[in-house]
Amino acid sequence: MNDFAKTYARMLEQGAAMARAMNPALAEFAPEGFDRLFPTMPKDWLDAVLGNAFNPDGLDARTRLLVTLAGLVAAGATAQPQIALTLRHAREAGASEQEIAETIWQVSMLGGLPAMNRALAIAREVFDELNEEGDE
Repeated sequence: MNDFAKTYARMLEQGAAMARAMNPALAEFAPEGFDRLFPTMPKDWLDAVLGNAFNPDGLDARTRLLVTLAGLVAAGATAQPQIALTLRHAREAGASEQEIAETIWQVSMLGGLPAMNRALAIAREVFDELNEEGDE
């Protein structure tokens, strides 16, 4: 293990110890499924908050969410909960599955093929969940 990895591991251990000292229940906290704690916002709300309500000549919510997705993928697609949440909101804001896939493919040049594959796998899971919800 290199020095950075050792430092990072030590930092995580110290953080976990501090969390246990403050609240023993935090020792069991895991980020998996964290994205499900946040509801998918309605399109009107997304347009008001992320869209061009405050800047009529600016980007709409759909475009802002695709840009956010691009950044998450370019950074290595390691933030699964944030990617899933962004995907759900992008679909709600009007982005098609094709547009989302093309956004992921486009930034594969920056994030690499492993990041693209991770992001596409997350997208497939989210699309399947959304399609199942739509069938109910």
